[in-house]
Amino acid sequence: MVLWFVGMVSLSVWLVFHDPRFDYRVLAIGALLPDIVDALFGGARLMHTVLGNVGLLLVVMVTTIGRPAKRRTLLALPIGSFLHLVFDGAFANTSVLWWPITGTSFDDAPLPSIDRGAISVVLELIGLAVLVWFWRRFQLADPERRRILVRTGHLVG
Repeated sequence: MVLWFVGMVSLSVWLVFHDPRFDYRVLAIGALLPDIVDALFGGARLMHTVLGNVGLLLVVMVTTIGRPAKRRTLLALPIGSFLHLVFDGAFANTSVLWWPITGTSFDDAPLPSIDRGAISVVLELIGLAVLVWFWRRFQLADPERRRILVRTGHLVG
């Protein structure tokens, strides 16, 4: 699942911040990061936990001390990752979400986004609809606006 996470996370950030200077490229990477990383380990693991996402936030904060512009850009990574947990329904598996507080085993938990079956198709279509809205709302058919988004991650307008 890609469109569901990128679409819903982008919409959430736009509705909350209304900040056209937010880097939506980094946000999209953050929105996909938990599934990319945890798929390498065979299921919902560290990046589907609160601890893993707080750790990611800590790394961004520590590595950007004294560099506010870099911090502003990179904060989109943990924001996207935290929102991934919301839109993945990660809270439904408390043994993973609150690891290691609830135990040290992940109990071979599958990735929620792969474990949904046919519902994933519906969620992807919703994500596609949201991204079409973004395309229209920010007039991304205009090559200059698209170039700005690709080059800077910013939305014009």
